[in-house]
Amino acid sequence: MTDTFDLIVIGSGPAGYSAAIRALDYGQHVCIIEAKHVGGAGVMNGALTSKTMYELSLDYAVAARIDRGYRAGSLSVDFSEVKKTVLQAAKEKQYQMLSQIETFSREKSKSGSLSIEYGWAKFLTPYSVEVRSIEGTKELHGKNFIIATGSRPREYTDLQIDGERIITSDGILDLKEFPERMLIIGSGIIGCEFATIFSNFAQTEVHLLDRAHKVLPYEDDDVSDFVSKNLEKNGVLIHHTATLRTIRKHTDHLEIVLDYQDGHSKVIEVDVVLVAIGRIPNSEGLGLEAIGVDLDERGNIPIQDDCVMRDGRGHCHIYAAGDVTGHTQLYSVAEFQGRMAAEKIGDVPQYPLDYSHMSTLMFFKPEVAAVGANEKQLQKKKIAYKAAYYSNKLVNRAIAMRNTNGFVKLLVSNDDERRILGMRAAGPQASAFIISVAHLINQGNSLQEVLKIFYPHPSIPEGIQECMRIIDNKSIYKPEAFPDLIHIREWNPE
Repeated sequence: MTDTFDLIVIGSGPAGYSAAIRALDYGQHVCIIEAKHVGGAGVMNGALTSKTMYELSLDYAVAARIDRGYRAGSLSVDFSEVKKTVLQAAKEKQYQMLSQIETFSREKSKSGSLSIEYGWAKFLTPYSVEVRSIEGTKELHGKNFIIATGSRPREYTDLQIDGERIITSDGILDLKEFPERMLIIGSGIIGCEFATIFSNFAQTEVHLLDRAHKVLPYEDDDVSDFVSKNLEKNGVLIHHTATLRTIRKHTDHLEIVLDYQDGHSKVIEVDVVLVAIGRIPNSEGLGLEAIGVDLDERGNIPIQDDCVMRDGRGHCHIYAAGDVTGHTQLYSVAEFQGRMAAEKIGDVPQYPLDYSHMSTLMFFKPEVAAVGANEKQLQKKKIAYKAAYYSNKLVNRAIAMRNTNGFVKLLVSNDDERRILGMRAAGPQASAFIISVAHLINQGNSLQEVLKIFYPHPSIPEGIQECMRIIDNKSIYKPEAFPDLIHIREWNPE
């Protein structure tokens, strides 16, 4: 057995694992180096675990409802059992990944193979890495490399994360029980998702610290307001325009001092503080200085066409993919970047990745989905548009589900083409039908083409159809009759 591989992938998250499997398709002998958990944050302490916890919290919230003609008796929830279920989900995925690695192990597969080494990788030369683990150190050689080390939660300046009372998302599963009171610092997607989860379980008084005037400040005001109102309806106490001055630790509680933009201050008492202010790249300790690669000012690995370093013949042999590159931190983006890097190593023709049409899911109550541009982005680019808003209260399927809290908001170009530019949607099944709109945007479809399609009845996506009809003045329900449920407006640069 030799320690030389066609490809060495550092990190087994969505970027690294997808790259390794794609390289396997081309008969490459691949070694994956993983420092912690197989699957990275995509499986453990990240996407899969948080979404499993979200689904459990949503089930609990539905069971606790009393407005549907039935009522659950003696409803209770045990945090230790919740954690157990969440970990079962993570391990299920990890063992699927490991089973595939074993299926294509070097002992069994000759045309291409997968190996895994546990430990911390560090470049020694452009063609070799050192892997340090509790069992010792070994040196591996590779013809090509993909750095896919992901990211970790960003820590709050001057605030010590102790892992017990002051935690990041990595520490959620280390909690022993539901906190009686919790402060979440950060009102972006991660902060709002955990505010939703803990308020769904209704065991925790949740405070959300919002430094801006609105949660999700990068989204349009109507979307931010919708999310904010629903969080408050769910019991979350949102502190708008507030900043954290200090945390005073006491034996049985934390004393929080908040300063507000208008000059007043407030002192609140909580048991746990969750810091959710974004993520930073895992780019330290990789020995990049040994191969002449410098990080940018944010610690990202700068890439050009996914390439980090080229060999003497001008061919790229070190790539980077996923969160460590500083692109949008989405599982789907990382996976695509990893696959593309492997395809370039395999010298397979590719199409360029278009980051402007990415779909995003936000696991709130109700769920929110986004694709393409929003109004703020179009106005910044001085692109004329029309915006139509259609409430789920007019959608028959949502009425039948007794779940009308949601909407569809569609943006189209304000010209003769009327191309679909973006959509925001909230409510049941939003995460499922957003991809259909992503296809329409990617293909440059116009309203005229899309309105030829038959939508099944009764279905939630009929709201999309009606939203398009509003722009075309062909809707069944008119804005004049339902001014609170249907809106249409246009914006032009002049």
